[in-house]
Amino acid sequence: MAVEWRQDPATKNGAIQRVAEQLGMHPETLRNWVRQAEIDGGVRAGTTTSDAQRLAELERENRELRRANHILKTTSAFFAAELDRPTSR
Repeated sequence: MAVEWRQDPATKNGAIQRVAEQLGMHPETLRNWVRQAEIDGGVRAGTTTSDAQRLAELERENRELRRANHILKTTSAFFAAELDRPTSR
């Protein structure tokens, strides 16, 4: 409703304030939702919700891979040190 009112020049001014009052919510909350809806709809520039989710997934995967790589490096260093030890016969 807020998006539609903002598109109509006759109701554009104060549309978010009026809709927020009707819904019983803070205008800034509704403004953020409208802004994100405009970004997701391609009306406004920014990071879409799906792009933000994908980025978060990639960052999580990157952290897991770095942790696994660290574990593998530490393990290989340990076994390399074991191989270098002289054995007593």
